[in-house]
Amino acid sequence: MTDRASNSRASLFVQDPRTKARNATEKRFRIYGLSAIITALLALVWLLISIFGNGLPAFKQTFITFPVTLEESVLDKAGNRNIAEMSKTTTVGYGKLLAKSLAAEIAARSIDLGELDPKELAKMISEESSATLRDRVLADPSLIGQTLDITVLASGRIDGYFKGRVTLESAAIDKNTSPEQLLLADKLKAAGVMTVQLNSGFVTMPDASDKRPEAAGLGVAIIGSIYMMLVVLFLALPIGVAASVYLEEFAPKNRWTDLIEVNIANLAAVPSIVYGILGLAIFINFAGLPQSAPIVGGLVLTLLTLPRIIIPTRAALKAVPPSIRDAALGVGASRLQTVTHHVLPLAMPGVLTGTIIGLAQALGETAPLLLIGMVAFVRDFPGAPISGLFDPAAALPVQIYNWTQRGDPGFVERASGAIIVLLVFLIAMNAVAIYLRRKFERRW
Repeated sequence: MTDRASNSRASLFVQDPRTKARNATEKRFRIYGLSAIITALLALVWLLISIFGNGLPAFKQTFITFPVTLEESVLDKAGNRNIAEMSKTTTVGYGKLLAKSLAAEIAARSIDLGELDPKELAKMISEESSATLRDRVLADPSLIGQTLDITVLASGRIDGYFKGRVTLESAAIDKNTSPEQLLLADKLKAAGVMTVQLNSGFVTMPDASDKRPEAAGLGVAIIGSIYMMLVVLFLALPIGVAASVYLEEFAPKNRWTDLIEVNIANLAAVPSIVYGILGLAIFINFAGLPQSAPIVGGLVLTLLTLPRIIIPTRAALKAVPPSIRDAALGVGASRLQTVTHHVLPLAMPGVLTGTIIGLAQALGETAPLLLIGMVAFVRDFPGAPISGLFDPAAALPVQIYNWTQRGDPGFVERASGAIIVLLVFLIAMNAVAIYLRRKFERRW
């Protein structure tokens, strides 16, 4: 009987069928999980390659450098340097002066125009250049009569040619350029007159019209986004933290607080466009605040961000051990002193992390800003705070959306470049969150 019983027992070193099935299931699950991670990483890498491949050329631009004589007979016919009279000379006059100077430089360098009509030289220079030169002369009339080495933007088609968007074949059917212009551009680049270099204006200049993609910049959008984030920070942080502390530390536990907590959780899941409708109804139609202003965008994003700050802040407060509270109350501290001196400092890493992540999410919101009019074309920079909060401005995500709706391929490049700038802002904010968490983190 003993030998028969011992023989019927399974050995610990030999797997039975059920154990083999469990181990096989676990192995398959690990493979599935690893496959999901690899797929997600490949998708992320593909996305980043696509964005950086299309967007990095936006940080470079084609420029033309040549001497320009600011002729008094063209820019100040009266010769009295009166700004009002000088303003009558339009950008058309300055454009002709630039084209004439470029033709003179080409002749001086003995560069063959080929079959290009000299009248077509003006189309190789961006229309933004004449406006920039006009503003410079009106700001300093003493420049009239001098010969200056001026660096101007090349046209969008010429810039696209050096970036691979435009070819000789496509130029043959494009009314905005010609193969002869592209061949001359190669000669000018070889002579050093035309160069492709870093374009700081992409992050400092305002937006441009549909015909000037080479001059479009993010300056107004960056300032508008910064202004909105300041409004969100100064409103959402104190209100969100105060509401979290009250609900977690002071509010009685009853059906009303339960209802408030449920509604806060629901508000965090409400689509952002709903907040845009709310902001349009309250802040613009009822309160009469101006459309496309950072103050309105900041208020809308504050409403959007509040639940996203309250929820992680409450979680951080709950993570503080009850023994901390009991010890403080046991030595005679009031409930307010317990919270301000002990609980809140210990929860500060989670509070700051939740706040910055909430701000980062608000920075990328587009739908609510579209509804309050921030999609408008704005070229003037907003003023300094606080009055600048009420001036028209754009925002980074809205600027990206705006550029993707334009027909010129140059704006698609600009949109991808703006995404890179937005990603830099988001990475910087998350890096600050990680730094603050490690700096203020305490052990108990």
